[in-house]
Amino acid sequence: MQLGMIGLGRMGANIVRRLLRAGHACVVYNRTPDKVRQLEAEGAIGAYSLAEFVARLSPPRATWIMVPAGEATEAMVLELAEYLQAGDILIDGGNSYYKDDVRRAALLAPRGIHYVDIGTSGGVWGLERGYCLMIGGEAAAVDRLDPLLRVIAPGRGDIPATPGRSGLDRRAEEGYLHCGPVGAGHFVKMVHNGIEYGIMQAYAEGFDIFKNAASAELPAAHRYALNLADIAEVWRRGSVVGSWLLDLTAMALAETPDLAGYTGFVQDSGEGRWTIQAAIETAVPAEVLTAALYTRFRSRQEHTFAEKMLSAMRNKFGGHVEATHREG
Repeated sequence: MQLGMIGLGRMGANIVRRLLRAGHACVVYNRTPDKVRQLEAEGAIGAYSLAEFVARLSPPRATWIMVPAGEATEAMVLELAEYLQAGDILIDGGNSYYKDDVRRAALLAPRGIHYVDIGTSGGVWGLERGYCLMIGGEAAAVDRLDPLLRVIAPGRGDIPATPGRSGLDRRAEEGYLHCGPVGAGHFVKMVHNGIEYGIMQAYAEGFDIFKNAASAELPAAHRYALNLADIAEVWRRGSVVGSWLLDLTAMALAETPDLAGYTGFVQDSGEGRWTIQAAIETAVPAEVLTAALYTRFRSRQEHTFAEKMLSAMRNKFGGHVEATHREG
């Protein structure tokens, strides 16, 4: 198949690389032409304007936008749509707000352009591990994309099958899922990121307790000088709290046991706030996720070892570089 990719940052470029490795054709465009040239050297078809980008794709086209959520995505959706035709598919693979997806799809529908939203998880490791894909849109459009999605996703790997899944969507076992109509993909990804905040916060607080277990304020017999890197490592092996986030935590602690390279300033990218808003709109209590979000707000004013842990995890899974200044 053929896919057009707009936005060649870490994730966009690596999605293209996975598709090229599998024999699919990719047309690529980026505001910065150097990134286009780099992927041209790796086998992609480069385009240096949106008009050229669309012209190099065979109808019905499949186009994927991978630019920062918000104004950049909004502008690119509107600009690209001017070049597309009925039957073409426009994918937003960033972290857009699901209500924006519903609005954009309604805007494009009269012109016959199919809008698909894909929540994409995998960070800087996606090239080798694959990307977990949460998809919203019309079934026919999503089915058309299946040969591409199957390659971008991680596949079954060595994860054992879950007992009792007979009759359920087998795509979930491959690491991608059509979650529902337009907006459903980004809604699921939004809550995914809210949960991510909570998991990260739990690890961070636990290791902060370990860090302070040798406090002089404790009775001497109750003080423990614990090796945090070793604790993270042993938990990776058979523990019920094992996870990929713990794998990355173990890596960060092995590299820098005191996390001296991190200030503890922890940014939030928006999905956590939207998750809490969705909880409010549906009257669902979400105490853990809300507390995790508020801790990120607080981290911009004061920094603990727990917040350095959060910074380290964000850096490891997503390549997020923390701000070096304080806010508030």
